[in-house]
Amino acid sequence: MTPAAARRGFSLASRSLSRLSAPTERAGVQRRWKHSQFEFPMREEAPVISRTLASAAAVEVEAKGAPPAGEPDRFDDANSLSSLERERILEAQRQHVRTELDPSHRILEEPPAYIPPNLPFSAMSVPETQVTTLPNGVRVASQETYGQVCTVGVLADCGSRHEVSGNTGVNHLLELLAFQSTETRSAADISALMDELGGATFASGSREQIMYCVDVLRPNVEKALEVLADTVLRPKLTDEDVEAMKKVIEFQHLDLLPEVKLGEGLQVAAYGPLDGGGMQQLGRPHFCPLEAFPNLNAQVIYDFRRDHLLIPEEMVVAGAGIGHDELVTLAERYFSDLVPRSENPSADSSSRRTVDSRYTGGAYQLKTKTVDGFTRVALAFEVDGWHSDDLVPVCVLQTLLGGGNSFSAGGPGKGMYSRLYREVLNRYHWAESAEAFTSFHAESGLLGISGSSIPAKSSDLTRVLADHFDKLASYPVMDEELDRARNMLKCNVLTQLESRLVLFEDIGRQILTYGKREDTAAMCQKIDNVTQEDIMAIARKAISTAPTLATVGDDISKVPRQEDVARFFQQK
Repeated sequence: MTPAAARRGFSLASRSLSRLSAPTERAGVQRRWKHSQFEFPMREEAPVISRTLASAAAVEVEAKGAPPAGEPDRFDDANSLSSLERERILEAQRQHVRTELDPSHRILEEPPAYIPPNLPFSAMSVPETQVTTLPNGVRVASQETYGQVCTVGVLADCGSRHEVSGNTGVNHLLELLAFQSTETRSAADISALMDELGGATFASGSREQIMYCVDVLRPNVEKALEVLADTVLRPKLTDEDVEAMKKVIEFQHLDLLPEVKLGEGLQVAAYGPLDGGGMQQLGRPHFCPLEAFPNLNAQVIYDFRRDHLLIPEEMVVAGAGIGHDELVTLAERYFSDLVPRSENPSADSSSRRTVDSRYTGGAYQLKTKTVDGFTRVALAFEVDGWHSDDLVPVCVLQTLLGGGNSFSAGGPGKGMYSRLYREVLNRYHWAESAEAFTSFHAESGLLGISGSSIPAKSSDLTRVLADHFDKLASYPVMDEELDRARNMLKCNVLTQLESRLVLFEDIGRQILTYGKREDTAAMCQKIDNVTQEDIMAIARKAISTAPTLATVGDDISKVPRQEDVARFFQQK
């Protein structure tokens, strides 16, 4: 019993729980009891709680090893029974007291077959990502983790960039409708089954890809993958379901953080309409706008899925914590019926075409009330996309800038040595936040810094953000800064990959994007190869493009115009 419980005057009156333990010797009283280690977990009666003081209970136990007057000596505290008599009593108890666990609870002498055997270090090999392509084009990728839980899922090249004016927001609805009713199961059935299997479901959409996954106990992966296949291939979408999800989107818009609105606006401004008119794919909204609701119904979602999601050549079945052969067998069972796009006469070949977006730069301003009253500002420039050699140096540069919010900006020993902490948050008392960010796509990307301050200081904040881009292009970073950024990036990436969910997502997205997965050793080597010259070259190339400036807040009048920011860099 803890001291806190003793002070409250509560104690367990079920003396069996305190006395049926290993033989002990205390205060000269010797006790010898025998009991079954399986008996009490299977007892059906509830424990009895009394208000006996801990001190009184201790005196009671120690008093000559006997129970209080009038109470039967159920545990032979007086030690009056012989060993033969005790064994006879225990044998009689076994006739009516269940002492064996049922099969679902029993601990087996041998580990289950689905758990990989324990091997000596000399016999173990480093897990590798394995990839197999099914006849219909679906790629199956996995990596063993030797754990008792696995994550499996489906990723597809289908995102909000593939929407058009008539179905804007459909990708957002697809994410919300995941793991709802299918042709064979209701949403309640799926929820109950996943609880029974010891699993959880996830779905996430982005501008370029969508992901469905289940995290489940290893022996139940087959049933979980069946549910996953039903969700991806055979959802039962109704207009009632769609209307219910529209309500969810309305609530999401009410709670949308200013930082999310800032990021959305930055994307719209960076890839704005071209001179000929029309919205570029990367400039399309990712979150479903409320004005798009009238165009969205179940049939629109079915059509979008047919044209953009159910394309086996652009789909990956990925797994972390599962044997590759097992995952290939399951993928063949549940996804081999998908027809390749080249053999599907009903597929509209023009609807799937991904059109490269061109960075334009621009401005976005949203006047809206915020809870804290701060004005948010984000300044960004174009960098190359996923397939560029500059990808890793840009990530190192983002880590070097670092940043965060002022709540944790100071104090000795906090280890916040990134440039934005040292030179913005710890230097300007009015800066509430300052943080570097990146956004990568197939053909382009963004590198930027976002920050927040009181409205009166938003002009100064914008100037500080611009100054840091200029400083990166004008002066080499210090060796200490670069070493710290490289080590921090490696640490962050390797630490995150220890998560099974992150590993699964990394496998699937790399296979979709590159057709292969790069091992961690090669990735770390690329990080170590980043030089000061690489950082300066990236910064110079970035500021040579038009800036993108996004602003969100109740008072945005003090924020400079995008043209003024562009003129600042042109004069350098």
